[in-house]
This record gives sequence, C-alpha cells and structure tokens, in this order.
Amino acid sequence: MKAVSDAIASFEKKLAMALMFAMAVVVVLAVFFRYVLNNPLVWAGEVSIFLLVAITFLGGSLGLKYKAQASVTIVLEFIPEGVKRWVLILGHVFMLIFMFVFLYYSFKWILSPNVAVQKSSAMLLPMWIPYSAVPVGLLFATIHLSSNFLDLVRGEGSK
Repeated sequence: MKAVSDAIASFEKKLAMALMFAMAVVVVLAVFFRYVLNNPLVWAGEVSIFLLVAITFLGGSLGLKYKAQASVTIVLEFIPEGVKRWVLILGHVFMLIFMFVFLYYSFKWILSPNVAVQKSSAMLLPMWIPYSAVPVGLLFATIHLSSNFLDLVRGEGSK
C-alpha cells in the first residue's frame, strides 16, 4: 500500500505543478488581454477556478500523505505512547469512514444524469470534467490515509 501511495504522491506533485503553472499562465494572459489589448478572455476566469479547485484537492490529498494537515496535538503530547497510538488509530478510522462516505456521494454525484448534461458557461465544457477533481482528490486522499493507517497499525507511524 505504501508503494501505491508513494507512486500516487509522485504523480500528484507533478500534476499539481503543471496545473499551477497552467493557472499562472492563464491569469497572466487574462490580465494582458484585458488591460493591454482591451480584449478580455471570457474563458480565463472559469479555467482559473477549475484549476484552483483541482489544485486544492490534490494539495489536500498530499497534506494527508505527509501528515501536514492542521491538527490540535496538545492532548497527544500528554498521554503515554501506547495510548497515543490507539488514539491515532481511532482518529484514522474516523477519517477513513468520513472519506468513504464522501467518496460514495461524490462518485454518485459525478455519475448522476444532472451532471452529465451540465456545461460550463464560458467554454461549454462538460461539467463532469472539472467536477471530477472532487472524487479523484478524495480517492487519492483515501489511499494515502489507508497507507498511514496501516503504518500506525504496524507500529511505524506514531511519530
């Protein structure tokens, strides 16, 4: 599971860099066309938003992979190591349940007939494409969480 998580993280990093570069280019072009050429790009705002959403879900997934999410650790600092491990395992169980519920509903949402007919306003892009960032990001996050959970169960990840 760790190898799969590591491979996905490597892919996510490269994809996030490409998407951030693309977003920077789109924003610079939008500013240039609007203020220099007085001919705004009508699609630039929409593309920027879609790219930002995708980057956000990839970044959230990577945050879970590297345990960089925001957390309150004051309680964990004052409990014994053995208890700390069980508290972390229980926390991961709750996070995994949360992820599975959201994964289920996000896939159900993407595959719904309503989403199949929606198009974006500026580019007329099928909305299932940008909406797919949600279940893909959640799937990657679930894989990373599962890997971290297995490390905890094996006694490798409580540090």
